[in-house]
Amino acid sequence: MNNPFKTLFLKFQNVKGKFQRWKEYGGYVAHFHNFGKDINKSDLVRACIRPLADQTAKAFATVAKDDALQRLLTYYPNEFMNGKDFLYKVRTMYEVQNTVFVIVMREGDTVTGFYPMNYIDYEALEDERGYIFLKFKTRKGTYFFSWSDVIVLRKDYNNYDIAGDDNDALLATLDLVHVSNQSIANAIKSTANLRGIIKTTKSMVDPDDLKRIKDRFVEDYMDATKGDGIGALDSTTDFIQTNMSPTVASWTQMKEFRDNVYRYFGVNEDIVTSKATPEQMQVFYEMKIEPFLIALSEEMTRKVYTRNQIAFGNYIRFNSSTIQFMSMSDKLALTAFIDRGALTPNEWRHIVGFEDIEGGDTPIRRLDTAPVETEPVEQEETTNE
Repeated sequence: MNNPFKTLFLKFQNVKGKFQRWKEYGGYVAHFHNFGKDINKSDLVRACIRPLADQTAKAFATVAKDDALQRLLTYYPNEFMNGKDFLYKVRTMYEVQNTVFVIVMREGDTVTGFYPMNYIDYEALEDERGYIFLKFKTRKGTYFFSWSDVIVLRKDYNNYDIAGDDNDALLATLDLVHVSNQSIANAIKSTANLRGIIKTTKSMVDPDDLKRIKDRFVEDYMDATKGDGIGALDSTTDFIQTNMSPTVASWTQMKEFRDNVYRYFGVNEDIVTSKATPEQMQVFYEMKIEPFLIALSEEMTRKVYTRNQIAFGNYIRFNSSTIQFMSMSDKLALTAFIDRGALTPNEWRHIVGFEDIEGGDTPIRRLDTAPVETEPVEQEETTNE
């Protein structure tokens, strides 16, 4: 398979030796490392990120004055992904790394694709003309890209000009969750087996004899694969059982640990377990999905188009209908808007998942309604002759 960055990389090969490290306005040296401890290995973190990515992936792209680019974003933003996969991956990387980079691939002035960059670390560089480039170190090699060809989305945007802050604030809670889970596992293991001490009344017993007594008892009583589960001891030997009572985190404590992770990602138990009501999903959309789509729309627009093109009305916008969170009864109630011209029959059919019908794109209005500025029709008086 061809390397999608080969053409872009060759474009910057002749200047890479002239770069110098770029410093941010706050005095920070712009050299960053990917998040060292992969929080995505936590099942709880994945459970939180999954609804964020799933709901984001439902969005659809609208591109003004460029149907070809809209088809590109919808069906094949790059050779590995369709539009849904692209949005899902970008949102997942955004949550895991707090900073996601998407490379705008071009052939001349034509955009040919968008590729989310998987990096080990990256560095901001400046050439002799003052232009900023990003140097990415990946598993396949090192690549240089112009800042104007990199879409950047950041979360917890505070300390740096280029990147968002890391997820170190979550590590302490994840460590508590991990220790709590381990304590339960250790408690089960420690209490699942019979434990005790074999005591003999004989004095000065040879250590080898003690070991043989213990091994014989274990083989007869403890090892179900070899013995019959019945142990035997003579009058000179006693078995004293030891009771283990390991300490584990309480249910309340473990719930608080989970809720801390939920709060960090802006979700809750109902959203994670798909039990949220339409009202809860509406709030979830407005708080966590819509702001991300706005940020993606604005950043993609300004990196794909020039200022002049934007001034003439070119834009890229990602939208996701909030109607998708309505209950079926509420969707059926929208039929009241059809005969008022607010919805066409086919628009309503799309909402409830039905196919289009012939003539369904024509608005319908009841005969007893009319636009406000329309003069009322005077009825002619009739007389009985």
